[in-house]
Amino acid sequence: MSGPAADVWINPLRDSRDRRLPRIAGPCGLVIFGVTGDLARKKLMPAVYDLANRGLLPPGFALVGFARRDWADQDFAQVVHDAVREHSRTPFSEDVWEQLAKGIRFVHGSFDDADAFTELSNTLDALDRERGTRGNHAFYLSVPPAQFPTVCEQLSRSGLAKSADGQWRRVVIEKPFGHDLESARELNAVVNSVFPEDMVFRIDHYLGKETVQNILALRFANQLFDPIWNAHYVDHVQITMAEDIGLGGRAGYYDGIGAARDVIQNHLLQLLAFTAMEEPVSFEPSELQAEKIKVLSATRLAEPLDETTARGQYAGGWQGGRKVVGLLEEDGFAKDSKTETYAAITLEVDTRRWAGVPFYLRTGKRLGRRVTEIAVVFKRAPHLPFDATMTEDLGQNALVIRVQPDEGVTMRFGSKVPGSSMEVRDVNMDFSYGEAFTESSPEAYERLILDVLLGEPSLFPVNAEVELSWKILDPVLDHWAAHGKPEPYEAGTWGPPSAQEMMRRTGREWRRP
Repeated sequence: MSGPAADVWINPLRDSRDRRLPRIAGPCGLVIFGVTGDLARKKLMPAVYDLANRGLLPPGFALVGFARRDWADQDFAQVVHDAVREHSRTPFSEDVWEQLAKGIRFVHGSFDDADAFTELSNTLDALDRERGTRGNHAFYLSVPPAQFPTVCEQLSRSGLAKSADGQWRRVVIEKPFGHDLESARELNAVVNSVFPEDMVFRIDHYLGKETVQNILALRFANQLFDPIWNAHYVDHVQITMAEDIGLGGRAGYYDGIGAARDVIQNHLLQLLAFTAMEEPVSFEPSELQAEKIKVLSATRLAEPLDETTARGQYAGGWQGGRKVVGLLEEDGFAKDSKTETYAAITLEVDTRRWAGVPFYLRTGKRLGRRVTEIAVVFKRAPHLPFDATMTEDLGQNALVIRVQPDEGVTMRFGSKVPGSSMEVRDVNMDFSYGEAFTESSPEAYERLILDVLLGEPSLFPVNAEVELSWKILDPVLDHWAAHGKPEPYEAGTWGPPSAQEMMRRTGREWRRP
């Protein structure tokens, strides 16, 4: 057999429509800018190895590191090896490692060094010949956002962003994507001047989590929930991302950013979109993105902002049995810093399905425990044919999707307490990923890196989603900047008193996860 068709082999036993079988990336390479950072060492390099170990990368896969360190290829390979041994999810296999190591290269240089990008181009050309990567390369920008334009412009100048017929070049961009709507638009313009939008993959690692994708399965593969997934039955929705760690050593990244920009603008608004979206016609990326864009277009802040939002800053206290300092005592933070470490907002989704249902989003550092969850809280039964004493311990029905840790779903409903008297009390029915499935969930970055190499954009926010998210959040950021400062809250608690007041004004309470 000769000609172009000689490279293409069709498996006669496989149906291309069968989505249950794992898809394997074709010939390609991955270039990581910022390989000396924690993200690359703890997440990206281990994820690449885990994909190789699961047989999802091509035999000739190439991994290229770009940084200012004066390393040779073997020095970088040792760094990758150490990161993999320490952080990979799957067991270490010498055979898998040897195959992967053959494709590891390193390019020394800074982001403004044109010669270094010329050297990178030569390295990728050599890999095309030696490893058969065929000109297919993804560029992962694990760098500070201020460096995105510089790297993109260098990729354009050196010709690395351009692909010949039958090849692809893709760029992966980490959050935060801008710090407000205007900066996001400027950044989008720079990136899209180099890479077309369908070649841009904006990483939100939350969207790579199995439990987030399970929201779609839960809603659209089951008839059980759809009839009650609306304003007729839902009282409100709470979306929480709580962390029990502080910000020691992260002042350079976090000071001036704050909890709302860091978490609400991307992670929590994406979770809201998955929870509130209509059923897509199909799971094609364009259909999924269209439904998310519709939801975000209909979402707005509830007002007045003084009553429907809250922000705080952790003070000293006790956490995990040890005494911890407040934000203002952490290294790198100014004593008068107004950076919030806790943020809560109330949103309304102006669609027929959700009219009148408040969505409460909250995130914070140094809270009671590490947890991310979506709680759909239902209205109380319109009539209870019981004496009040029989149901005084009965709360509201709730469906809680636990994103992390202990991934799973809990349903809370009322049940009779055993005995001769009639007493109704809340009970939980629990589904746990760890107990229901023998296969462990892959890391989010495994799924997302593989999707980049496959050119599968379903789980990556597009331009419009990023800009709509900033459009939703900007008014509260401007309001906070012009009025007062964050309220202190004791480390190890669940946020400032103003956050509790925000809920109590409407007769509701925050869930205790």
